[in-house]
Amino acid sequence: MGGDRGPEVVIAGANISLIRHPETKYIMFGDEAAIRRELLKYPKLMERSEVVHTDVSIPMDAKPSLALRRTGRTSSLWKAIEAVSKGEASAVISAGNTGALMAMSKFCLKTLVGIDRPAIAAIWPTVESECIVLDVGANVGADATQLVDFSIMGAAMARALFGIEKPSVGLLNVGVEEIKGLDEIKKAAAALRELELPLTYHGFIEGDAVGHGVVDVVVTEGFSGNIALKTAEGTAKQIGAYLKAAMNRSLMARIGAVFAQGAFRALRQKMDPRQLNGGIFLGLNGIVIKSHGGTDETGFASAIDLGYDMAANGLVNNIKDDVEVINDVRAVDVAS
Repeated sequence: MGGDRGPEVVIAGANISLIRHPETKYIMFGDEAAIRRELLKYPKLMERSEVVHTDVSIPMDAKPSLALRRTGRTSSLWKAIEAVSKGEASAVISAGNTGALMAMSKFCLKTLVGIDRPAIAAIWPTVESECIVLDVGANVGADATQLVDFSIMGAAMARALFGIEKPSVGLLNVGVEEIKGLDEIKKAAAALRELELPLTYHGFIEGDAVGHGVVDVVVTEGFSGNIALKTAEGTAKQIGAYLKAAMNRSLMARIGAVFAQGAFRALRQKMDPRQLNGGIFLGLNGIVIKSHGGTDETGFASAIDLGYDMAANGLVNNIKDDVEVINDVRAVDVAS
């Protein structure tokens, strides 16, 4: 029921993803009448879907704490998360209220043992392929221990998504020199260099290196990560507007644009944020995907695809195994 257009986009997106993954089954939570009106458009999707009626949905502008206390457990959002907690679903995907989704997910699913805070990870297009960036909005600020945790979780996601045995991890910083940056970032860097972890620590990277694909995983705290994400999305739209204006500036430019249509289509595909829509909440006992509220059916299908891939590749168990390694190391350090 969340997002700018509710069931219309969610169900159309589910239909697109079903074509790519025909074995998927869906449980739709929300206003049954509104959901079934949309499902009538997609007979095959209707066959693969169960509808659970709920009278309550969380408004997009609701404060997370109030949403959780007053109506949380009767809402479509809570019941969808609860389905993952009970093992009835492999992942929950929502375009709803981000804060409420995070608060309810933490309360219902709980964090993994040894993880202090969950993080939101996003897939980022690069010159070579894609990388993972986290945190992009779950936390404002992070200490050294949390940055190390983010690194471990991001590396586990990279293994699940990209099939890389030891993903490279970089800490986003104001410079690549070891003397630069806040104390907590320096402490995290020292820990990543010293600990035996299932990742390759690259070192500090600056913002301009993210899009070049220098590392597989970029780690930062949520405030700067969210700003970087929104800046990148805005820049992509800005460049698109520049190109469109340039191609319409003269007759020769329009003729050239006709011959370059194939190249422009490839560029549009690469820069289209809908193709990589979906932030995953890492560090929970379950898979939770947050879709952009303003996306269309193509973007929502991408978010569902991400949830499908993470469930199929055992993301939660991968993170559990890696966190156990670091917990054992920390226990030894405390004992000594």
